[in-house]
Amino acid sequence: MERTLKELKSGEKAIIAKIDGDKGAVKRRLMDMGVTRGAEVLVRKVAPLGDPIEINIRGYELTIRKSEAELIILQ
Repeated sequence: MERTLKELKSGEKAIIAKIDGDKGAVKRRLMDMGVTRGAEVLVRKVAPLGDPIEINIRGYELTIRKSEAELIILQ
């Protein structure tokens, strides 16, 4: 079963396998921010209600929505 970025807990690391979904604009925006296949991602913080999620990727911090995190499939 595929795991998504949304399922990771604070402090967990994973490698991105792919960005799912047919939402071209969202997928392109995530890729522009450095969320690409093979990149290592570390979950820094998850807000109390799960939205947003703060991650560390390619040496910088990024905050994404839970709906966006669902599109990021991990290895």
